[in-house]
Amino acid sequence: MNFKEYMKAARITEGTDDRTEYMTLGDKMLSNVFVNGQRNSPTVSCIYDADVTEFVKAYEKMKKECGYRLTVNTLMLRVMVEGLKAAPRLNAHYPYSHTATAGRLIVKKHIDVSMAICQKDGTTFQMKLDNLEEKSLKEIGELAEDARERLERAEVDEVMFEVSRQRIIGDLSRGKIVSPLAQAICGSFGKGKVLHLSQTLKSDFLKLTGKKPLQPESSVKMEEFREGSVCFTNWGAICDNPHIRVTGAPMLYPQVFLFTVGRIRDEKYAYEDEKGVVRLGTKKILPLGLNFDHKIGGFYELTPFINKLEEIFASPEVIFSW
Repeated sequence: MNFKEYMKAARITEGTDDRTEYMTLGDKMLSNVFVNGQRNSPTVSCIYDADVTEFVKAYEKMKKECGYRLTVNTLMLRVMVEGLKAAPRLNAHYPYSHTATAGRLIVKKHIDVSMAICQKDGTTFQMKLDNLEEKSLKEIGELAEDARERLERAEVDEVMFEVSRQRIIGDLSRGKIVSPLAQAICGSFGKGKVLHLSQTLKSDFLKLTGKKPLQPESSVKMEEFREGSVCFTNWGAICDNPHIRVTGAPMLYPQVFLFTVGRIRDEKYAYEDEKGVVRLGTKKILPLGLNFDHKIGGFYELTPFINKLEEIFASPEVIFSW
């Protein structure tokens, strides 16, 4: 048993009939963001079935020739960045007040992507990749891979504990009392209290395993868990089924755009050849989820983004210049 497995087991209570799993600090923080997103963001969700037949051919060729590890995830991150350059109002935050029924759109200068990373144990965290508009395809791939590796090694609960503490302090400094006080009490007492790298837990773990004193990994920084300007998730890499499409997902408030990538599937279609004979062909379709906050405007705001992606998929040789 490693320390992560021990921490996970410590949150589970076995009963005679039921099995109770208490929320981790990461669960609490992410749930709070999702609930705020559902409350504050009237979301429009749509699926864009992109014809990536030629795009996949270009990707396969580039993967052989580029000299570094190139994945679909990395390529689609760069595709999203190009789309956001054409539709900058999607790369924004929209803080909103229910009480005042007022808010403001903050269009971000840099494209800082909150990328969903699924760990081996199934837990998912959003890590921020900064300034992707300035980075090459190779640099984006190295940045994403480095984030994955560091997250897998890190004692994330300790970092999240500090993130939560800073947020509570920030809320108190802005005059909010009830919510941060309730969070502090709930996280400190009862069966659902927050577990982090306390000295007691370390000692108990060492007694079970007989290992040397635990040295927490500090390779992940608190700032990397803060909200980016936009969110990217590749659920197609997790769900190995081309027939499932995510039609909607909660956004990370106060972000206004969520870009999801599915799994490429083959699709039959009818066409006329040069002699006018109807034939059957096969094309590759990549379902892309486009979710945006309706407060920024209507579908008009999304159109430049889609047009840019259509341009890339129609002329994929552009990826060799990235």
